[in-house]
Amino acid sequence: METDNSADLKVEELLKEVQLEYSPALTKFVDDAVSSIKAAIDTIPQDLKVTADLAPGFVRDIGADKVEFDFKKPKSVKIGGSYAIECLVKPEFNVDLFVQLPKECFHEKDYLNYRYHAKRCLYLCVIKKYLMSSSLVGKVEWSTFQNEVRKPVLIVYPVTKLVALPGFFVRIIPTAPSLFSIPKLNLQRNNVRAVSKGGIPQSTPKYNSSILEDMFIEDTEELVKQTFLGSKELRQGLVLLKVWARHRMPIYAYDCLNGFLISVILAYLVDRNHINKSMKAMQIFRVTMKFIATSDLWKHGLYFTPKGQKAVSKEERLPFKESFPIVICTPSRSFNIAFRVTRVGFLELQNESTMTLACIEKCRDGGFEEVFMTRIDYPVKYDHVMRLNLKGKSSVYGSGFCLDDECWRVYEQKVHNVLSHGLSDRVKTVRVTWKSMLSESILQNGLSSLNTEPLVIGISVSSLDKALRIVDIGPDADNKEEALKFRQFWGDKAELRRFKDGKIAESTVWETEQWKRHIVIKKISEHVLLRHLSLLKENIVHIVDQLDFSLLYGAEDPISSSGSLFGAFEILSKQLRLIEDIPLKVSTVQALDSAFRYSSVFPPEPHPLANEKGSFVRLNQFPPSCIRPLEVMIQLEGSGNWPMDDIAIEKTKSAFLLKIGESLQNSWGMTCTATEDDVDVFVSGYAFRLKIWHERGLTLLRRETGNAHVKKVSNVDKELYFRSQHSSMINGFQTCYPAYGPVVRLAKRWAASHLFSACLVEEAIELLVAYIFLKPLPFNAPCSRITGFLRFLRLLSDYDWTFSALVVDINNDLTSNDEKEIRETFMLSRKGYEENPQNVNSAMFLATSYDKASEAWTKFSPNSMELKRLMAYAGSSANLLTKLILEDHTDSYRWECLFRTPLNNYDAVILLHREKLPYPQRLLFPSELHEGVHVARGNASKGFHPFLLPGDFKGSSEDLRNKVLVNFDPLRCFVGDLEKEYSNTFKLWYDSLGGDAVGITWGGCISKKRGREEADEEVKDPIDLLKDVGKVGTGFVRGIYLLKAPRRS
Repeated sequence: METDNSADLKVEELLKEVQLEYSPALTKFVDDAVSSIKAAIDTIPQDLKVTADLAPGFVRDIGADKVEFDFKKPKSVKIGGSYAIECLVKPEFNVDLFVQLPKECFHEKDYLNYRYHAKRCLYLCVIKKYLMSSSLVGKVEWSTFQNEVRKPVLIVYPVTKLVALPGFFVRIIPTAPSLFSIPKLNLQRNNVRAVSKGGIPQSTPKYNSSILEDMFIEDTEELVKQTFLGSKELRQGLVLLKVWARHRMPIYAYDCLNGFLISVILAYLVDRNHINKSMKAMQIFRVTMKFIATSDLWKHGLYFTPKGQKAVSKEERLPFKESFPIVICTPSRSFNIAFRVTRVGFLELQNESTMTLACIEKCRDGGFEEVFMTRIDYPVKYDHVMRLNLKGKSSVYGSGFCLDDECWRVYEQKVHNVLSHGLSDRVKTVRVTWKSMLSESILQNGLSSLNTEPLVIGISVSSLDKALRIVDIGPDADNKEEALKFRQFWGDKAELRRFKDGKIAESTVWETEQWKRHIVIKKISEHVLLRHLSLLKENIVHIVDQLDFSLLYGAEDPISSSGSLFGAFEILSKQLRLIEDIPLKVSTVQALDSAFRYSSVFPPEPHPLANEKGSFVRLNQFPPSCIRPLEVMIQLEGSGNWPMDDIAIEKTKSAFLLKIGESLQNSWGMTCTATEDDVDVFVSGYAFRLKIWHERGLTLLRRETGNAHVKKVSNVDKELYFRSQHSSMINGFQTCYPAYGPVVRLAKRWAASHLFSACLVEEAIELLVAYIFLKPLPFNAPCSRITGFLRFLRLLSDYDWTFSALVVDINNDLTSNDEKEIRETFMLSRKGYEENPQNVNSAMFLATSYDKASEAWTKFSPNSMELKRLMAYAGSSANLLTKLILEDHTDSYRWECLFRTPLNNYDAVILLHREKLPYPQRLLFPSELHEGVHVARGNASKGFHPFLLPGDFKGSSEDLRNKVLVNFDPLRCFVGDLEKEYSNTFKLWYDSLGGDAVGITWGGCISKKRGREEADEEVKDPIDLLKDVGKVGTGFVRGIYLLKAPRRS
């Protein structure tokens, strides 16, 4: 009940926000704008001679003749559209103005061969000319009616402006009631003589409907007006539906849904008593969604039946169903309002409606956020987006610009058919749209220059198993007819193969390395488009692998060597369990490192020196001098003899680890290195760092993790518990969603490249990405890395972190009591927000079944300031990525900008010597700065090199092994030293994955324990301070730049 009330309140607020208030000032402004247009039209002389010279290119290319006429004033000029029924929805402020074309300008047979369309355009040309000379009109532009080039409309911007209506314009739409005999425009008639097959004229249903639309638009408008003007609730329901549709770019399109069509569907539901005027707006919305998603009436068509009239017979319906996939017929039963709606467009509409109903049922607050506030565009909805640059491609209009349908719509269908055939069961949706941008020069010079906008294709994958398939099996060799068709379609990619089961069949093979399997769909798409549409490869842009550069180490993705890592872990695990000479045997061994769950950006590659003692060392090239250890958690058998004191427990663990290392060394000749805190073991090229989880910690932590018992558990055991639970959970999760790993790796690379390594730990990123797979609504779970990455960025930037906890329940473990506990803990963490928004614990509250209090990963960072910065960067990156996917360009630098952080956003910047980074190949882009005060510079140290050099190869293999540095990271050491010394002076921002720049912002984290002496001590000059920072990093720091001095309080 509480949720319902919350949803109702939000809907009320939304309606207030988006509905236009029809104030006297507003209506006067609109009336004045319309009056000025009428006045300009009235100045046009009667019987003005109109010829094709006003739009020669347009008339020529649509193939019209006999288009001259004497201008007559319109029969009427009246306001229509959403404004007329008080259903305008912000932020779009426009008024439709219906200009009724006079019969005297037309001959009775002008419905033939595009004469009507030509004269309609020329009539508008005359109006435009006189509008341009009016002092009350600011600007007049051309546009299309529902993307139909053969039906231009005028967009008129008045000189006067109203603050309440930014960007206001009037759209002039010609209408033609009773202009031609309706039987002459019957769907089965041919009215374009060029449309024939083997000399036999073919029917032109699309062309005929295009003219009928102008003839019936005013009648349909009147029907809608009568339905809506008497009911406030109905109008509100329409407004909600419009808000919903406008957020969904794939369906709010010329071949699917528009505001007018929504109002017609609602009017039909009222006509059939599915909706009554006493319903609330949200009820009307739900009923409409359910009707669109599930009604069987769509199969037969929607027919308005006026009172006293018989229901539509099967014979009357047949011509409509043969001509169009979707039918919404006017009361006259002569015209299908939905004649532009394609089968694919409608299936997408049904899919969106189904998703919306799921959001209402499953999401918080009745799915308000997902239904009305989430933007659904091509980049975020589809797993693959393609752009075809068809500028100047004459084959698009080789058969003519306009026959029954326009050549651009015909080409869309061609592309759809070719891709659907080629991709077959790999995809569930192929959505093709091509926007037409009309201009004066096109009307003058012709339609060949219209295809400047790229054709956009959205592809939804059916499943990754199918999408990543390398071999497609075609017909058997014995089936000659089908085999021939297969070869004709696939060309040189078709080959006859014998399979393991003895079957001989046609097939296609898309050979690719394992780490490149995600581009199989790209390979297929390019092949079929090049073969069947004669496109050039450079004109096809397939968004799938543009960000792969950020995950490469050298020339390939290091994830490809993960197999050997798992093999090495198996050896270690087996041998740990076989150890007999320790008081408590090893019972479980668990890998904790993200490399074992395929979510490490750079999983380690085998190191030639990280091997068992006595093994042969072959060095083909200079090996790295550093090796990253992979943490492994060991649990021992239970015992009641453990000490109670934390320090004593840790000392006992160390003793066990030393004994384990000794046993591994003695029994299997493994190389083990021990320090006071750690034991590292070399196995098959990898370094494993062993940790013991104390069983008493396990017992306590298995209980509720928010109670007092947790306080008794040592921090080491608590951290191991969290890491163990997290690792198990994510490990199982990533097997269900193969796209999860690549998305997480991109997200981690992005966070690090923008210097957020200290703010957002990798486990937190893994949970954020898991959330977009677990709670994908209003989408399906992503099946591609770029789509998943974009959704991660939008989640990070748009989520209401201040007032909402993010709950990641991977295994559906949380009960209603758990959820209540999470809510209460979250509210407690926000108690002081009103007093001080900066004083918030867990600014990013991430709750899981193992961590209901958000203690594990985000308790202290990001803090409010860091989170605000994170959200801003994520929003900016999401907008850039969206543009890169949709805009027509192939500039790789712009893709790189997603991972290039602007260094001028910091108060000071430290640049490091690249050749002193432990893994210099991981550096994406060398950092340079050409602004600010260059306060310090330093030479590189000779004491460390990231690779073992020829001089290091002297001596035995044991000596070589001793030169390998385990877990050495100069950046981590440098940052650690600075934080100890200057944590109250500045905040450090860095890239732990291989960046060569450290950002500084003044006024870091002020410690509550800071003493009066510290607070009162004199603030050092920033230049001197930064010089001291340079001294701390002597040999590692290349230069320090001061961009902004700290503000003096």
